[in-house]
Amino acid sequence: MTDLHSKDPAYRVRLVTIAATVLLGGSLAGQTPPPRPQPLPFDDHAGFAQIFDGTTLKGWDGDPGFWRAEGGAIVGQSTPENKLTENTFIIWRGGQPGDFDLKLEYRINATNSGIQIRSRRLSAGSTDPQGRTVKGRWVLAGYQADIDFANRYTGQIYEERGREFLAMRGQYTYIPSSGGPKIVGALQTSEDDLKAIIKANDWNQVHIIARGNMIAEIMNGHVTSTLMDDDTKGRALRGQIGFQMHVGEPMKVEFKDVWLKQY
Repeated sequence: MTDLHSKDPAYRVRLVTIAATVLLGGSLAGQTPPPRPQPLPFDDHAGFAQIFDGTTLKGWDGDPGFWRAEGGAIVGQSTPENKLTENTFIIWRGGQPGDFDLKLEYRINATNSGIQIRSRRLSAGSTDPQGRTVKGRWVLAGYQADIDFANRYTGQIYEERGREFLAMRGQYTYIPSSGGPKIVGALQTSEDDLKAIIKANDWNQVHIIARGNMIAEIMNGHVTSTLMDDDTKGRALRGQIGFQMHVGEPMKVEFKDVWLKQY
């Protein structure tokens, strides 16, 4: 019987490599190549709950000076007169999901944003894992599906106020119990091709899958990054969901059609 819970790091890396080969469309020696991957239907909401009602911020908690509901979307906006001094977040108050699927659409016109999952809220005056003092009331630390207007980082898995870059766009990475991320595979679609499928200043579809210590991000029907996290000190297996506004030039980011399926 295959021991899926072996603590041997070398064994786990081999297992991840095999899984990446099979899941991402490769083939093992002597086997017929599998059929080409078929995108998961983004509009399939069976078993999902809509966690944004489209008209109000009921069930969400964010700085009212920056966040509002408008045009069927959660909108975060800063201006030259109303600038951010620290990254701020709007946080879903409906629980701390562990294993789940999250689907939504976003649009951004400048700077940087992100979708927080399995995150924890930091209180004002506390010290974050990087040793910085938290200033605001609406601050999250944890896994982030990164978004930026220039699409340099969009599609990667990042950790806000933590270990930072975990899986870049186009990568399948493994984080052992100690040490940083290890690249154990590349996705079928190249990093450049993945960047090309992201729409500038338009709506993009995001599907995040979280199961145990594995996280996968899908954008516009393409897997953009996958992570297996065995760092028991750094990882989180459940936590809060939220959206980020990033310090920098004035920006506007919108999120709509937010659906969550928990397991």
